[in-house]
Amino acid sequence: MTYCLGMLLREGLVMLSDSRTNAGIDQISTFRKMRVWDEAEDRTILMATSGNLAISQSVVHYVNDGLVLPGQETRSTMASVRNLFEAAQLVGEAIRTVHRIDGERLEAKDGSGFSISCLLGGQIAGEAPRLFLIYSAGNFIEATVETPYFQIGETKYGKPILDRALSYDLALTQAIKLGLISMDSTLRSNLSVGLPLDLVLYRTDALHLEMHRKIDETDPYFSIIRHQWSSSLKNAFAALSDPVW
Repeated sequence: MTYCLGMLLREGLVMLSDSRTNAGIDQISTFRKMRVWDEAEDRTILMATSGNLAISQSVVHYVNDGLVLPGQETRSTMASVRNLFEAAQLVGEAIRTVHRIDGERLEAKDGSGFSISCLLGGQIAGEAPRLFLIYSAGNFIEATVETPYFQIGETKYGKPILDRALSYDLALTQAIKLGLISMDSTLRSNLSVGLPLDLVLYRTDALHLEMHRKIDETDPYFSIIRHQWSSSLKNAFAALSDPVW
């Protein structure tokens, strides 16, 4: 299990992912789930993945190597797509390619199932930043001003704070704080989500990352967030009126 979050804001994008891929009595595995494409001067593209790690790694291979998209004659890669919509199409086509090769075996009775979800965000010169949620069938939806965030993986614990506090006009620094609170809520309630975290910050029209930070148990700011949020919740609970019936 995992938890990944993407927030589309007026000022840019914030994306956050954990790194735990398997949790059990005798095994905990750690793999990064955030990929960044920012070598070209005209684009920065970010992708976080949830689900079967082998599928995710195969999808990344195909989008790097290139695939022919419907209606085109040449291969497209993350370095050549003309806009973020085409980038989402490329990831979707890569997912379908992996499914054609491995899907039947994975979906067999004794298999592990075909499971992958992706958050794809970023900006290519000539358009505004965009954020997509791509499903295991390869289809996708796009974030809007009214619905400015997507989650994948273990979503339920971190969702309430986002629904209460997140808006398109929230400042990037506030969004980072909100995302870390959402992640902390998930970490506390589900052992299959774990540190370290990948946090990326992209500012509109920069065409390069402003921040890519690894957060582990020693990170001082995350420690402050965890402690102060817990204390604030306890204080807010204590301040509520007792029932009178």
